[in-house]
Amino acid sequence: MSGGGDEMKAFRGLQAHLASRWALADGDGPEPRDIVVVPSLSFDGIDTVSIDGVIHYEERMLFALNLLRHPRARLVYVTSAPIHPAAMDYMLSLISGIPNEHMRRRLTVLSLYDSSRTPLTRKILQRPRVIERIRHLIRPERGLMTCFTVTEAERSLAVALGVPLYGVDPDLIWLGTKSGSRWAFRKAGVPLLPGAEDLKSEKDLVEAIDGLWEENDGLERMVVKQNTGFSGHGNAILDLSALSAVSPKSGASREARGQALADALSTMRFVDARQTWDTFKEKFEREGGIVETFVEDKNKRAPSCQLRISPEGSLDAISTHDQLVEGVDGQIYAGCRFPSDAAYRMDIQRDALRVGEILQEKGTVGRLAVDFICVQAAGGSWKHYAIETNLRLGGTTHPMMLLRMMTDGRYDPDTGLYLTPRGEPQFYIATDSMRSDSYRGLLVEDLLDIAAVDGLHYQAWSESGVLFHFTGALSEFGKLGITAVGKSPAEADHWFEQTRQVLDRETKGKRCTSKS
Repeated sequence: MSGGGDEMKAFRGLQAHLASRWALADGDGPEPRDIVVVPSLSFDGIDTVSIDGVIHYEERMLFALNLLRHPRARLVYVTSAPIHPAAMDYMLSLISGIPNEHMRRRLTVLSLYDSSRTPLTRKILQRPRVIERIRHLIRPERGLMTCFTVTEAERSLAVALGVPLYGVDPDLIWLGTKSGSRWAFRKAGVPLLPGAEDLKSEKDLVEAIDGLWEENDGLERMVVKQNTGFSGHGNAILDLSALSAVSPKSGASREARGQALADALSTMRFVDARQTWDTFKEKFEREGGIVETFVEDKNKRAPSCQLRISPEGSLDAISTHDQLVEGVDGQIYAGCRFPSDAAYRMDIQRDALRVGEILQEKGTVGRLAVDFICVQAAGGSWKHYAIETNLRLGGTTHPMMLLRMMTDGRYDPDTGLYLTPRGEPQFYIATDSMRSDSYRGLLVEDLLDIAAVDGLHYQAWSESGVLFHFTGALSEFGKLGITAVGKSPAEADHWFEQTRQVLDRETKGKRCTSKS
């Protein structure tokens, strides 16, 4: 989808109002403000990704309900599938200071009743009456649209609604690709893994792998990445151990090694189990990609630093996390701990801000994250490498925003800690995928009831407990999200494990089976 000249001109005109609209939406004051939230998973290939309940990731932006604490704000939240009323009531209950009924009058949750894998924004664009309905719900002269990620489709929708778009200009999204990330890391002088980018074909990939293998003695594996992906589902692992007969030290000719590498691409381990080399190659050659050396250290860490570049020109660090990973060779995001380890959190924040400066110079606006790999040296110090930039919201965004919704605290960039209004630090562990087959069939009401009876809910007086999200996938897939908060890392771990134990106990042996 590509906008023509008229659309581009209209978009530039709307974006000229972005700074003032963003300041209005983000700030205090009595002025009216209308926000349209479109949590679309606008990723190439999202229609085939093997993530159970992926459509319910549209619930990740429910923290935007916090904007309703402004008494003259109106908010329209659009989804593909309906969100359970109990889940909405729960989220509104996390917002202090405003009666729920007052917020409900100013909130419209608009479902398209379309659970297909087509990205939400494209579904909206295919429904002119929905666009017209949204326009009638907002005052375009005071409106703003915010999204999970931004593509040309979101640009088209912003123009159709007549409101500016808070997020990176689609013309700059290449900076968030794997190749664009490596360009920015080099420009910022930030360490990155040995690799090669801007690869467009199988021939490019084979030559790049051959060159890396020759330059890095003892290399065991490499990671091949499509330029865009979601939660690691555009990655593949190439094992070089089976190719020792043609290694650079073997004496084999370059032609023989090149042919062996080309043949080996079909044997790569794909993070997305549904991928084959043919399907992987089609997207790789269509959008490009990179190859990087694989870090073999079993104790490596995967921290991330979140930044915000405001339309007004500020660049701020807003959190660091240690990401929890799973799946094929630890390539899939499964959750996070806040904050990241004190041994390196300020180092990755410093380097992420350097990358942010490069992106800001290019005109980037919005939330983003810079991901790293950290390995510990023999002396105990940590060395880090930047591996990718996500110019969008991600899995680490909503846990922090939910905590802010609940506590009105702040992130302290000087220490990397989150502080309550009383100045006391809080810690958490979060996941989108606490799951068990025994959880299938649980309704949102069941979950909230179990949590109440067993004292799991976050309590303001103790500043600890559990916040729930991603509940739309619970009944069908036995999968939910939680953020377990404590005044120490150990207390956060306690709440996390306590939640798992309670759910396991309450669902074990209690599933009903049909009898014919």
